[in-house]
Amino acid sequence: MGAEAISDAAFDRTIGALIVGGAHGSLGLARGLGRRGIPVCFLSDDHRIAKYSRYIDRDFDWPGPTDESALAFLLGLASRHRLDGWALIAGGDAELQLISQHHAELSSVYRVTVPPWEIARWAHDKRLTYQRAAALGIDYPKSYHPRDLQDVAQLDCRFPVVLKPAVRVQRNAFTRAKAWRCDDHASLLARYEQAAALVDSQCIVLQELIPGGGSAQFSYAGVWNRGSPVASLVARRTRQYPVEFGYTSTFVETVEQGEVEDAACRFLRSLDYSGLVEVEFKYDRRDGRYKLLDVNARAWTWCALGPIAGVDFAHVLWRITKGEAVEPSRGHANVAWMHGMRDVVAAGQEMLAGKLSPLSYMRGWRKPLVFAAFAKDDPLPGVVDLPILVWRLLARGAEIARGFFKIHSSRLARRCRTRRPRLDAFTGARRKG
Repeated sequence: MGAEAISDAAFDRTIGALIVGGAHGSLGLARGLGRRGIPVCFLSDDHRIAKYSRYIDRDFDWPGPTDESALAFLLGLASRHRLDGWALIAGGDAELQLISQHHAELSSVYRVTVPPWEIARWAHDKRLTYQRAAALGIDYPKSYHPRDLQDVAQLDCRFPVVLKPAVRVQRNAFTRAKAWRCDDHASLLARYEQAAALVDSQCIVLQELIPGGGSAQFSYAGVWNRGSPVASLVARRTRQYPVEFGYTSTFVETVEQGEVEDAACRFLRSLDYSGLVEVEFKYDRRDGRYKLLDVNARAWTWCALGPIAGVDFAHVLWRITKGEAVEPSRGHANVAWMHGMRDVVAAGQEMLAGKLSPLSYMRGWRKPLVFAAFAKDDPLPGVVDLPILVWRLLARGAEIARGFFKIHSSRLARRCRTRRPRLDAFTGARRKG
């Protein structure tokens, strides 16, 4: 239950929030609302770290956002548990797509906090994101959209490159990894074959790899209402895991960065955007430009950074959905968010590579700091997160090993196919001799 136990009668009268899906970002939103006495329910079929929070009043299991019964389930949930008029918040990509595509139906029951599909699709699909960025004159990495393996084989590109899913709705090794690095043509062909076996080939984006790790990655995060920012901040994703291009951020700190803010605001204003949003950029030291990577129209991993920076995204969003007037605010610099155990691994790797000193690492602990899972007033998610993290690190290591084996097996098979005609010609010549 929340900070103060909410009676059934009070629960029925209070406008709360139903968070659908997500992990640490959803946990951060739940804490932001629960600490203010706002009831929160959580619905998930996958990551369940948020359900262990004392600020989750009720949690529900369901078939998931891609199930054919998902819309009926959400509509039925409101009537069964008296959630009519509650804020409906998307915690993940698949949940965003479901809610956004059925915006009208769900708005008859909930206060939907995501934009309708005609707007959200520009954030959800990287192909459309880069198309709009090009029209607005916003820089983004050089990208290719091959139709099939033959297109990839004929592609003349500069290595290294990465393969990315254009959308992340399905759950598989490719969409979980977010990006696969390819250092040469052979690994590109092998990785593309793997990706095409997991997602539609039309949903694979091939992109130049911008050099640099997390310290070159920046995000604009905020809550927007009718094309204007209401609460916002800019952050540097200083460390991530894996180090080169991260599956997740591990240490994020607020900064001032006008170019990132200006580019993000141009993109969002062009959509007349409303709702939660994170816009990711990477600084390309080769030409001194900040390049757009992703736009997330749902909760992101480090949402909990907002409150200690002076902008409580969850509460601002909830107030806007109620029709309240909210004064615009910007988060201040020099506060940080950390995923403790993952950051130990990421920092250790950077120290071994000579990119981070122990003293620099310790300076991060001196800032006002919030953790991904642990909180003094809500410790259980932090306790539960540790074994989950260990299991996922081991699973990811096994996944990387399988990918490495498949790539090298594919290379070997190609070499064998190339050399077989020569061998047949040689053995044939010997028989004639």
